[in-house]
Amino acid sequence: MKYWLMKSEPDVFSIEDLKKNKKTYWDGVRNYQARNFMRDEMKKGDKVLFYHSNTEPSGVAGIAEIVKEGYPDYTQFDPDNKHYFSSADPAKPVWYMVDIKFVKKLKTFVPLSDIKNNPKLKKMRLVQRGNRLSVMPVEKKEFDEIVKMGSK
Repeated sequence: MKYWLMKSEPDVFSIEDLKKNKKTYWDGVRNYQARNFMRDEMKKGDKVLFYHSNTEPSGVAGIAEIVKEGYPDYTQFDPDNKHYFSSADPAKPVWYMVDIKFVKKLKTFVPLSDIKNNPKLKKMRLVQRGNRLSVMPVEKKEFDEIVKMGSK
């Protein structure tokens, strides 16, 4: 099993939206490294830290789980969709997505500032300079530490 962090702006799709919907597809990722994680590495059963980004404060709001492995992101082919990618070919898709399901909302929201101030998380990709990926791997010990922080 692997562990991941996936970012979403809460005014676009929040942990509350995921809780209400029970599951969703994770579309619209347009970064090649993040795409590769979703297409090649995310597997059914992997755990996800659901992160609220571009808000004040940003941080981890809950936990999700991968329920469907990488498949072509249909939004790349839809000219009316904001994630349309004009050079995408259905026979050779460029962008992929996964499906996730709600597991739980953390008892306590874990803000980025607390993550940065935790010495156990100093090597986490999220806090590394210049790392702005919306989908990134997380070490099990980092996942466990954040869940512990959110359980208080």
